[in-house]
Amino acid sequence: MKYRYRALGFLFLLSIITYVDRVCINLLGKDMQNELGITPDRWGWIIGAFALSYALFEIPTGAMADRTGPRKTAARIVVWWSIFTSLTGFVQNFWQLITCRFLFGAGEAGAYPTSSAAISRWFPLKERARATGIVWMGSRVGGAISPFVVLTMAETLTWRGTFGVFAVFGVVWVSLWYWWFRDTPKEMDGVSAQELAEIGPPPEPQPHGLPWGIALRDSNFWTILLMYHTYCWGSFFYLGWLTDYLREGRGYDNSDLKAIAWLPFACGACGNLFGGWLSDRLCSRIGLKWARCSIGAGGLFVAGLLMMATHFAPGKLLPLVLLALGYGAMDAMLPVAWAVCLDIGRKYGGSVSGTMNMAGQLGSFLSSIAFGYIVKGLMGAGWNKSDAYNFPLLPFSIMLLISAALFLRVDPNRQLIPESEAPSALKAA
Repeated sequence: MKYRYRALGFLFLLSIITYVDRVCINLLGKDMQNELGITPDRWGWIIGAFALSYALFEIPTGAMADRTGPRKTAARIVVWWSIFTSLTGFVQNFWQLITCRFLFGAGEAGAYPTSSAAISRWFPLKERARATGIVWMGSRVGGAISPFVVLTMAETLTWRGTFGVFAVFGVVWVSLWYWWFRDTPKEMDGVSAQELAEIGPPPEPQPHGLPWGIALRDSNFWTILLMYHTYCWGSFFYLGWLTDYLREGRGYDNSDLKAIAWLPFACGACGNLFGGWLSDRLCSRIGLKWARCSIGAGGLFVAGLLMMATHFAPGKLLPLVLLALGYGAMDAMLPVAWAVCLDIGRKYGGSVSGTMNMAGQLGSFLSSIAFGYIVKGLMGAGWNKSDAYNFPLLPFSIMLLISAALFLRVDPNRQLIPESEAPSALKAA
């Protein structure tokens, strides 16, 4: 097996661990809310604390990966978030929990920018969307296995003990990663000359970071940020509120969740794999612009329509099926969006992808808070619980449709800092 695919295997496992750790609180939320006395509006702040710190630390960790390399950066952040995964099991009140989730999010913020930095060093341009798709597929595999693993474990260990067990997985991964991985293929013993030629020269470390003065005057850059921000209004629902929605809005219990709550994440895994593969395949046929934008905009548009249809769908099973298909369509966009960051960012890929994800996670923060307050407000106005939990899907679906329109305006051919202009750009910035 080629060494770059082995490196991808490490990133795939990291993505699984990342999502098991973050989805864990979604599945255990009901027990945590009952024991700690947290209302839906305050629970929105718990979910939002993670999203806010995730947003704030995207750029610093993306820049760290560009500057010091993904090997050290990944080791630091995974150890950090594993500590706070464990500490979540010891919290006694709202304020301890919100602090713990904020610090946990600060660590997890670096996972995907660091993965992007590794992919930019280990994969040729024509394979980057597929590689990114496989990394994101790992996140959905983590989400898919979580309902069974987390809820089964919690029956024996309670929610507190479950967080402690999951922290161990990150520590094991770090030990193996730091022992095996190297920042560039040239540093790795055993990589053949043929594979080095296939990969091409890696981007050079960037001690000065992204020239922000140039980047913030680029309309294409802002379009990408706005696209991802509006997308995350719909996407974060699946990570922050899906379990509560299924329980309170559609009448699911724990046995139902074990049996079928994996479906959206399984569809998401397939969407990531298919979207990344198809985009790379289309590059040589219809050009980079439409190979990226047709998949990205199309996936978001379909996802928006399906989430809107979920609002009006009756019963228990049909809404879950619609949400699952929507997540699959939405996730076909995901590796394409991250590949676009590498297309336009090149040697600044970690910083660009981190900035995009920061903009997105600000949307996640706002949507998680909004969901809790909408539910509380509607129930206070006399709405029944099911209708109150169902209503937020309407504005979230509209945000997905806006994101689809914005993706059509993205141009992946426009390098943010052209290679030939990088030195002068730094001076200008």
